[in-house]
Amino acid sequence: MAVKTPLYEWHTSLGAKMTEFAGFMMPLQYTSITAEHQTVRTQVGIFDLTHMGEILVAGRQAEQFLNYVATNNVSNLTPGAIQYTLLTNENGGVIDDILVYRVPEGFYLVVNAANTEKDYQWLLRHAPEEAVVTNLSSETALIAVQGPDSLPVAEKALDTQLADLPYYHFVDQMYRGERIRVSRTGYTGEDGFEFYMPLHTAPLLWEELIAVGRPYGIQPVGLGARDTLRLEMRMPLYGNELTEDLTPLEAGLGRFVDFDKGDFIGRNALLEQKAAGVSRRLVGFVLKEKGIPRHGYSIVKEGKIIGHVTSGTLSPTLKIGIGMGYVDSPHAKVGSMIEIQIRGQTVPAEIVKGRFVTKK
Repeated sequence: MAVKTPLYEWHTSLGAKMTEFAGFMMPLQYTSITAEHQTVRTQVGIFDLTHMGEILVAGRQAEQFLNYVATNNVSNLTPGAIQYTLLTNENGGVIDDILVYRVPEGFYLVVNAANTEKDYQWLLRHAPEEAVVTNLSSETALIAVQGPDSLPVAEKALDTQLADLPYYHFVDQMYRGERIRVSRTGYTGEDGFEFYMPLHTAPLLWEELIAVGRPYGIQPVGLGARDTLRLEMRMPLYGNELTEDLTPLEAGLGRFVDFDKGDFIGRNALLEQKAAGVSRRLVGFVLKEKGIPRHGYSIVKEGKIIGHVTSGTLSPTLKIGIGMGYVDSPHAKVGSMIEIQIRGQTVPAEIVKGRFVTKK
């Protein structure tokens, strides 16, 4: 039986098309994916993200332990700061990509919804006696506002000043008698805030954000537009661009791997791969003719399959087909022409650098 978030009745009353995702009933879309996407790009959208997982790592050895299981160096985190990092297995494959918050008790991990239990068990398996791992997911709700007008909406709803809160930083504050966590993070490429709170607080904050956001054109946004928004920004999705059979180096995430901090799970395998060079690389591409690339489609060069699409869509902003995929390293050069096999036809595409949509 799929779990209903505290905002389930809100979603159904708004006519959302619901879908089961990672064991939760979640809104896929309310109106249309394109309309919701454009709302976030031009105004402000509100998301229910309660399906995401939250894990607290505390205790005297919490920092040492996290540096052993994650690729980035959590010792660089100052209080109130957030870090992107990856959990890797012994072969260097990605177990999950996560956010780490430096909190007074230790470290607060935000993990992908489908990986919450897997990550929790992996951490328990490797935790030393003086590192305490607690899964807070079942008691935590998560709401996000994203878009150019997210700042005034967040400030008015919380009656606080957030303009000076830097990107990838957070602050804890009181809201209606409960402590909530406010972070300047998101998965859209726009300015935005994410709010972590007890389950019963979620409907109160949701209603308040909707009310103060009306003059700014706030609209609820489902998982469909969340996916197109992150894809335009070339942000990886676990299960597509990241899996246990793919490494951070192949995914172009080497900057989040600190080889100098000491030993960590997968370090030797990643060092070997770095020395030998990766055999495949994650690339972004833009179609040169009409078509929509989809996950699993073949990538072809001169009649030979050189890779596969991991994510693709018709960009609501650019009105052209965009995608990401892994190709054999010799064919990964920016500017190279490739072809995507779409329903028996090959459609020309160009490998491009950076985000598909650039934001100021």
